[in-house]
Amino acid sequence: MAEESAFFLPIKNFTQRQLVTCQADASLVEAAGLMREHDVSSLVVCSHGHPVGIFTDRDLRNKVVALGHDPNSLQVRSIMSAPLITVREDDFLFEALYQMSRNRIHRVCVIDAEGKLTGILTDSDILKLQSRSPQQMLRQIEEAETTEELATLHRQIQDLVLHMVGTGVSTRNLVRMIAHLNDRLQIRLIDLLRQRDFPDLTDRFAFVVLGSEGRREQTLATDQDNAIIYADDLSPAQIERIEAFSETFIAALIAVGIPACPGGIMAKNPFWRRSLSDWSKVVGSWLSTPTSQNILNGSMYFDLRTLYGDPQLETQLKALIAEQLSKDAVFLAHTGANVLGFKPPIGWFGHLQTESKGEYRGQLDIKKAGIFAITEGIKVLALEAGIFHGGTRERLLGLTTAGVLHPEQAQNLEASFDFLVFLRLRSQVRSIREGRKPGNHLNLDHLNRMETGRLKLALEEVRSFQSFLKRHFRIDLLLG
Repeated sequence: MAEESAFFLPIKNFTQRQLVTCQADASLVEAAGLMREHDVSSLVVCSHGHPVGIFTDRDLRNKVVALGHDPNSLQVRSIMSAPLITVREDDFLFEALYQMSRNRIHRVCVIDAEGKLTGILTDSDILKLQSRSPQQMLRQIEEAETTEELATLHRQIQDLVLHMVGTGVSTRNLVRMIAHLNDRLQIRLIDLLRQRDFPDLTDRFAFVVLGSEGRREQTLATDQDNAIIYADDLSPAQIERIEAFSETFIAALIAVGIPACPGGIMAKNPFWRRSLSDWSKVVGSWLSTPTSQNILNGSMYFDLRTLYGDPQLETQLKALIAEQLSKDAVFLAHTGANVLGFKPPIGWFGHLQTESKGEYRGQLDIKKAGIFAITEGIKVLALEAGIFHGGTRERLLGLTTAGVLHPEQAQNLEASFDFLVFLRLRSQVRSIREGRKPGNHLNLDHLNRMETGRLKLALEEVRSFQSFLKRHFRIDLLLG
């Protein structure tokens, strides 16, 4: 396995399971005795199985001995370092490295999904770092001080992906890395703008990303799809500052290298910048009137994810969406019918149909051919099932757990989705290396016989999934 691949392994693969813990009310003498007994330099301080702090021999030297305090009179809670920096055991290794770098620490505690302590990870456990690594990129983004620096780093993200393709890193992990780096870059840009131009900006708003960015499924050809939700009781002056910020921020994103959305789905446009109650009305109108434009807007918007700001605004809006969908599922049926319009380009005898003229003559739009039908079909099923978070893979898991999809069907869909995204990303990498703009079109001449066969199987799976959607939503009755 290439060194770069290790950054995309779960943290649990590197975690030290044998660690020594103590309670927060333990005396320093007891804690020091534990450290000597087990020959360790630190103790994780726990409460009911959850890590709450860390106590090191350095704390003992600097906070007790050097200051002349009596260790017999102190408890661990009085000198432990808290709050504790933690990572989840299923996070990627590069996230742990990022947290260490950002917080100037040498170890992080590892927790499970319930927040229980499972181990510890130190920087001495993972020494093999290269300059071209996700961790190094994250640190550079965090330390950037200008838009120009972020623009350079945005180009380097693309270079990093080009470097890592072919090193053994899976497409799924590369896509996840792209999303993570883009998130951090945008958050850093917001921080810089707020420090420089908008120190008075209210915190009672949410900058949300939509579509593939909301699902964390971007590849190398991505533009902006975003919006702003703000609290209902803001003053006119506060709303005016949000408007000014949104215009400045979108312009800065373009300057960094993230193109504007051709359809104008950006927070600088008033339509995509509203109060919570106003968004509730607009979304309600989409759901009650499933026109093609409303379906398109809803399809993009229902992937919303808070990138910066108050996440409660997203939570409240999604609760309203769930309530309305539970009362009237007509919108979902129409959305399902819209998915059927993107038919896989498979002709007689399994022949793949490509574009017959124009710039992309002889090529196939892989997004329209299959990716869109999977992501949108899974999304509409997830909305019906009350699953409002995560990307396509997480939704597939939720739908399987809910009994909407059979496990084998979900596995086949996920495998097809992964392969189609792999073909798109590889094609985009090839375009960039050849000096062309990356997009969604795939030249079938670049596929070998086995890949062509797998592509046909993936598109057949898409066609089968569309048939399932047709039956599930009774679309024949809907269309009359």
